Parts: sequence; structure tokens; C-alpha cells
Amino acid sequence: MEPYRVLPGPEAYFTPAAARMGVVLPEPGEGHIEGRIVPEEEAMEYAARKLIEARNPTIHPGPLVLWNWNEKAAKKAKAVKILSEVIPARIIPMADYRPKYPKINAEVEINPNHPNLTIWHNKEDVCVFVGVHCHMANLSLKIIRGGTSCFTIALCANAGHEDANLSLRDLTAEKILRLAEWVSKLKGASFVRPVAMDTSED
Repeated sequence: MEPYRVLPGPEAYFTPAAARMGVVLPEPGEGHIEGRIVPEEEAMEYAARKLIEARNPTIHPGPLVLWNWNEKAAKKAKAVKILSEVIPARIIPMADYRPKYPKINAEVEINPNHPNLTIWHNKEDVCVFVGVHCHMANLSLKIIRGGTSCFTIALCANAGHEDANLSLRDLTAEKILRLAEWVSKLKGASFVRPVAMDTSED
């Protein structure tokens, strides 16, 4: 039997959890592409390529980078802004996990309970989740995979996300800037790091 691949959808109304289908999380120094474990640099290059080839790349930052709750979050937020400018990509935040009824403004916010609405409305073909709490990211990524054709990239501060089409783990501001460097390199441009930006972890 072929190994299960975490491909862009639309897959199914009841999308299977990738972990239930045998997809495992990467170890430190690794990432995963469509469920296949690869070295971290390979995943970064692939992510950068998808972002520059996308018609409408979009970054969805969550509370862990939007809320200025510690120095690491502030550094990641600055790095995300730099990444968005290098691609260039639209930024639509996921600031609040509470369901928005009867409707959300899909132009300015992504609702993790109905992320497909924002994906459809903005015609997103590649999106990046960064700073989204793991339980909400997994829920949203499954819904997106089930009902849309958007390629999902999850940048995770912990162990990664098997329900994303591509995931990197142990995210730091430095890794976000490395992804920006990959984007610049593949575009044939030079990447100038902000001189005053400290990306060291406490």
C-alpha cells in the first residue's frame, strides 16, 4: 500500500487526520513535505519555491507572534514582516480563535473554525501559518486540506504539523530570516539582513 501523502485538496468532507494515516512528525533538524521527512534545508528551499511560484501567497500569523508577550514573539513578528516583504505576500492575521458568527470579514481576518472561507475569498493558493497554537493550527489545516486546493506551510515553534502540506519545527526568528534568504536566492536577488535585528534566543 502506498504511504499516505498530505497533498493539497479538496480531499474529503471528513478529512482524515494525517497522524491517523501514519504520517509522523519530523525530528529536530528535519521538516516534512507532503508527509515525507526531509532535511530542514530541503523543506526550506521547497517552501521558498512554493511561495515565489504562488499567484497569491498569504501569511496567517497567530497570537504567538501577534501578541507582544515576550521578546521571542517580538523578534519573530519582525522576521515575519521581513519575509512578507521579500516574497511579497499578503498578511491576514488569526488574532482570535473564538468563532465569528454570523459571519467574518474574510478580507482582514482568518477564522480557524472556518478557514476555508478566507482561503476561498482571497483566492489563496499558498498560505503560511506562523505563531498559531498547535491545536488550532491542526484543526484549521485539516479543514483547508479537506475543502480547498491551497498548499499549506506550517512554521511551528514546537514539533511541527503533520496536517500541513509542508512543516518546519523549532521555529525561531533566525529560521524565518533563513526562509527569507531562500526566497531571495531563488528569485536571484540578494538578501540584506537588518543590521540591528537580534535573532538570538534567550
